[in-house]
Amino acid sequence: MNTVACYKVVPDAQDIDVNPDKTLNLDKAEMILGEYDLVAIEEAAKLAEATGGSAALLSAGGEKLNDTKLVKAALSRGAQELYCVIDPVLDSSDAFQTASVLAAALGKIDYDLVVCGEGSGDLYAQQVGSLVGALLGVPVVNAVSSIEAKDGAVVVERTLENEVEVLEVTLPAVVSVTTDINLPRIPQLKDILAAGKKPVVKWTLDEVGGLPESPVETVSVLAPENIERKHVVYESATDENIGELVTNIKASW
Repeated sequence: MNTVACYKVVPDAQDIDVNPDKTLNLDKAEMILGEYDLVAIEEAAKLAEATGGSAALLSAGGEKLNDTKLVKAALSRGAQELYCVIDPVLDSSDAFQTASVLAAALGKIDYDLVVCGEGSGDLYAQQVGSLVGALLGVPVVNAVSSIEAKDGAVVVERTLENEVEVLEVTLPAVVSVTTDINLPRIPQLKDILAAGKKPVVKWTLDEVGGLPESPVETVSVLAPENIERKHVVYESATDENIGELVTNIKASW
């Protein structure tokens, strides 16, 4: 089985500052691989290893994708090659635009299964995986917590609120996986050194058909208001305590 894991380079959340006007200041933020995408990369690598196939990586973004450190960080986790679409405009593309570029790039790659994280590590819109599947016209399943390879298909599990849903999905397909599907590996020194020798294919926007016009306009991205903790502790689940808790919750809305 040939797998492709999609990932995004995002600012490290612990380095993000909030300006007085609630806008985000990324000046001091180090760029890293999205934490949800590490799970997708690991699952794609595991499936390829288990089936004797190959695992590739795919990303779309700005010039930060050229960062050698980030390239090695991605390729040191089990994949054999990396494809990326690089253009400064992709730093501000929305979910539909990003999905359109990824889908166009996937049209140039031999794949059976595309694995995405449940959301990006910055905006966490949880839309790109589903949009990629829709644009490719292949089956797409989100919230996947387990994947088992089968001849021409995969059997996936979705852990829902009160049940576990089991689906057989015909390939090719796109899945978005949850963080409990695996524990991403920690690359060793030999993995990082080997990553520097793996092939990296870079495309421009023009080479994948350009950037479509977005049907959505992003008005602003603001941090939420900070709310001070009330420091109220309820020692037992009595009717009186539950009633008071409900009252306090409603009062905070």
